[in-house]
Parts: sequence; structure tokens; C-alpha cells
Amino acid sequence: MVSRRGLAGPPAPGSAALTMAATRKRRTAVDPWEQAIDDGWKSVRDHPALQPLITGSSSTGPVTTYLYRLDERTPREVWARLTGSGMHYHPKRRASAQEWVWAFAHCLLHAGFGHLDPRNTVPDNIIDLDSSDTENSPEARAPHPAYRAACCAAVDTYLATMKIGTRPDAFPPTPALTDEHAAAARWRDTAVPDAFARAGIADFLLTSPETAKRVDAPARFAKGIADAARAALATAGGERGADGVLRHRGPWDSALGWFVSSFPLLGALAAGMTVVADADLARSWDISVAAVNAEAAEVYVNPLLRLGEEQWRFVLAHEMLHAALRHGERAQWRDHYLFNIACDYVVNGWLVEMGVGEMPEGLLYDPALKGCSAEEIYDRIAVDLRRLRKLATLRGRGLGDVLDEPLPHPGSAGRYIDLDEYYRSALMTGLAYHTDSGRGYVPAALEQAIRALDQPPLPWDAQLAKWFDEHVPTVDKRRSYARASRRQASTPDIPRPAWVRPEENVRLPTFGVVLDTSGSMDVTLLGKGLGAIASYALARDVPRARVVYCDAAAYDAGYLPVEEIAAGVRVRGRGGTVLQPGIRLLERADDFPAEGPILVITDGQCDALRIRREHAFLVPANASLPFTPKGPVFRLR
Repeated sequence: MVSRRGLAGPPAPGSAALTMAATRKRRTAVDPWEQAIDDGWKSVRDHPALQPLITGSSSTGPVTTYLYRLDERTPREVWARLTGSGMHYHPKRRASAQEWVWAFAHCLLHAGFGHLDPRNTVPDNIIDLDSSDTENSPEARAPHPAYRAACCAAVDTYLATMKIGTRPDAFPPTPALTDEHAAAARWRDTAVPDAFARAGIADFLLTSPETAKRVDAPARFAKGIADAARAALATAGGERGADGVLRHRGPWDSALGWFVSSFPLLGALAAGMTVVADADLARSWDISVAAVNAEAAEVYVNPLLRLGEEQWRFVLAHEMLHAALRHGERAQWRDHYLFNIACDYVVNGWLVEMGVGEMPEGLLYDPALKGCSAEEIYDRIAVDLRRLRKLATLRGRGLGDVLDEPLPHPGSAGRYIDLDEYYRSALMTGLAYHTDSGRGYVPAALEQAIRALDQPPLPWDAQLAKWFDEHVPTVDKRRSYARASRRQASTPDIPRPAWVRPEENVRLPTFGVVLDTSGSMDVTLLGKGLGAIASYALARDVPRARVVYCDAAAYDAGYLPVEEIAAGVRVRGRGGTVLQPGIRLLERADDFPAEGPILVITDGQCDALRIRREHAFLVPANASLPFTPKGPVFRLR
């Protein structure tokens, strides 16, 4: 309850004054500045660390309960004042609710730090008040200005770490200060430094020793800090929802809380994940054990499954690694279910090696695959279709447990803005804590995969340039005095040789381009790709490239200057794309060198290709090829 009637306290229930006040309140518009004070005070009362200072037991009483007005003659630089009778605010001060939150929290922290207790001070830090002060009890005394400035600076230092409220612009932050008593002793003999002179936007008065002993504000504040820490851990561990409301805890919640408190490698990751235990949802989406969606940071579990906490630890760690290592995005052109199977073998091998929980029966695990990457395992299992019919993920047989979209359910979590940054930061932080705290060794392949996340992949154009460097040789230029340098005119007395290219009978480097010109090609992406090809070819002194345009048939354009490849493109849109004839045309051409590489530009809607020489593919970012490519694939973005 908020009261602004001074020390008289709130009016008695049912009184005429209360009835008239209520009638007036209905007729009068709410003052926005008064509303800001009310909102700020409510936010402070609801803060778990400060709440014990405001609401106490009946035997001891709280530090403060009501909110009172200060005398209007109080200096305006005093926003609020905490005394033995309660919290006071300046009625003429105009501020936002968050600024009042800062001011009220500042005052309450004075009590929590024991600054109101005269037993914690020395006599030189106390100034007796005039007993005619109407806002405070006669035994109250004011702190020395040096002591008050030092206490305010110490409170500001701590308040900055709480990230509560907004410090008003009129009071710039003070330098950090932790020992207010030593600072006050120095400043009493000299003067308060300018940097600390306006440290406080709030004020406080010392109470009597009896009141301080009865209330014991530092003990209350310590309890509030402990309660706030427990509430944060309960929320991270799933004991409380995002709204702070207690919910039923299952063994999966205890398993998730174990990662936060006892397993640093995945602790930061577990703190941001949400376990959704919904039997109807699991039945609707055929989830036999668990599944995960990285975009929503949600793990969906089947609550009807009877697993122990150790087994749930294994299951949750399995799904969190799927999300953090971005296995859904790494599949790219591969079959998503088969790649999910390959990732299961890798992840389960890591978890067994680290001894995380207990692996439930029926999961995919093969010690012979230790040290293999998911891509290597995929290449092995993709050719064994008979074996694939018997394999199942945590979601079930024939279904992948890495979901492309969040599942709809009540209270769905919001999506992260930058998933790569979130998961990369969580795993790197967890790895640092895990290694520094001596929690044991991490499998080398897992550590390598985590550290690889911290190195962003090369953009497609840089990968394409690297491919050109490897497969398109540069022209060996030489200097010759047979032709004068262009700089010869600047030094006519000094002969300068010029750079010359090889003679015409020397074969110049070249490459082939098989270009998909069907109507499904994105013209913008096509232009970006051709522009990159032209720039890299010119940088390597490649004068011409052999170009074949393909849609329903192949059209040989011959050798074109690299800067003119795009000029000859005409999107024909004549149905399906058949690229194999264009590949065959280049491979059989007498005027195309046998070592010349081939670059295929397509949107993926083409036939299965078989290329017998060095080659690469340039495709849109979200495209997938209908076959397993043998050469590198560069994805336009």
C-alpha cells in the first residue's frame, strides 16, 4: 500500500476521508508524475532481493512499508530519503518510473548495507538532528556529509551490478568504491572529492540502536539475495516458468537443472533451453522420446516415457548438442534423415566417452565410428539402405529428431535474433568453464567442433576464389626490354622493361562454365555469381572461358571473354533443365584442355550429373542438388 499522508499513515478503512478521497480519485485524472512514483515503488517492492526490506514479519517489522512525501522545503537534489519511519520522496521532483526505481533501490541498499545502524559508524560520522524535525523521530540523527557521500558511492557501485532502474542524467556515475568507512575517515580530514560530491540522489538518516537491532536490515538483505539466486537457478533449471510461477517438475527438469549447476560445458546452453513436456504434442508429432528445434531453443519430450534422471540427462545433452552444433543447417544438400542418423552416432559417441548420464537402450552407438565426422558417417550409411530400415533417432524410426520448425503449443517461446551467435557463445562459454574448473577432458572431436563454431565460415565468394587459386593456374608473366615500360617517359635515361604475356603459341589458362538458363533461375543471384567469376578470372589473367548454356538443350557459346559471359545469358525458361549434355560437350571438346576445370551454375532443379574431371557447383543458398556432388558446392547468399 502506498500512503502520502505523512506520518499519520493511511486512513482507517471505511472512514469518510477514505470515501471522499476515493470519490475525488474517480473524478480527477491521474497525474502521470505521481503514477511514475507509484510504478517505481511497485517495481522495487516486487524485486526479490529488495522485497524482504519492505515486507517483514510481524515480530520484527520491515525496514519500511509506506511511501511518504517529503516537505516541499527539502532541497531538490534530495530525491528520496529513508528513515526509521519509512521511505520519503520529493513531491516536486519530475522523473520517469525507472529513475524512481533507482532512487528507491538506492535508499533501500543503504539499509541493506547497514548504513542506518549507528553501531556501524563512529561518533565523528553522526550529526544530531533538531528534535523539531516533523518528518523523523526525535532520536534520529543524520550522517556526516563525508560519510553519506562515501556510503552513496558504495551503494552506487553495487547498484550498477544489479541492473535495476535508470540512473538520472543529472547525476553522473561515480568511480567504484567498496570501503565506505575508510573513505569517510579520509574525507573528514580533507574534503569530499569532486567525483563523489554528488554521488547520492538519495538520502538517509540513522536510526536508534534498538530499532536497528530489531529490524536487522543486513540479514534481511542477505536473505533477499539468496532468494533471488535460488529463483534464478529455479527458472534456469525449469522449476519455475518464465513468469516465475512454480510448475510441476519432472525428471527431465531435474536433469536440465543438473547441467546448469554441475556440468559447465552445457550449463550456459541449458540455461537458455526450454523443455516442453506435453503428451498430446508428442503424440501428434510422433515423438517417441525427444526432439529439438534450435530456432525456438525448445526440447520436446514425451512425458509418458519412463526414464530415470540419468537417462534424461543423456537425452537432453543429445538434443542440446544437435541444436548448438546446428546439425539441421549442416545437412545442406544431404538427405536430412540420413544426416540426422549420422549426427546421432557422433553425438552419442561423445556423450558415452564423457560419461554424461546413462544412454537409454536402442540408441545409435558404434565404438568403431569414434573420431569420424558426421559427413564421413553419412557417406558410409548412405549406401547401405538395408541397414537404414532398422535405424531410429530419439524421435522414432524413419523420423529425424532435429525439427525444421518450432512446434506450436501454448506459451511458445520467442525466437532468437541471431541463432549462430547465441549457440556459439553458449558452447564457447561452457567449454571455457569446463576446462578451467577441472571437470575432466572433452573428446577431441567435440572440442574441435565447438571451436570450429567460433570461426565463422568463409563466404561463398572467398571459397570460390580459393577454388580458382587451386585449379586455374596463373599466367607466368616476364619482363622484356623489347618493349618499353609505361613509366619510361618519367626516366628517359634509364631503360625500364615491361611486363609481357607469353607468346600466342603458349596455351593460356581457361575453365569451362555450364550455365543453367532455365526459367527457375534467380536472375539476381545469377548476376552475382557471374560477376564474381569474371572478377576472379581477370585477376588470374584468364582471358576467355568456354561457356555452355543449358535449359532443355545445350547451347555451345564457344570461348567468351570472361567479362562478357553475363552479357550472353538469356533465361529461356523452356521447362526442365538437362545439364549432362553440356558437361559431355566440354569433356569431349578437342579445343578444351583435359585439365580444365568445370564450374556448374544451377538452381538444383536439374538432372543427376556425372563429371569425370575437376569441377565445382555454384547454387543458391537454400538449394539442394538431386545427387551427391563429388566436387565443392558454393552457395550464393
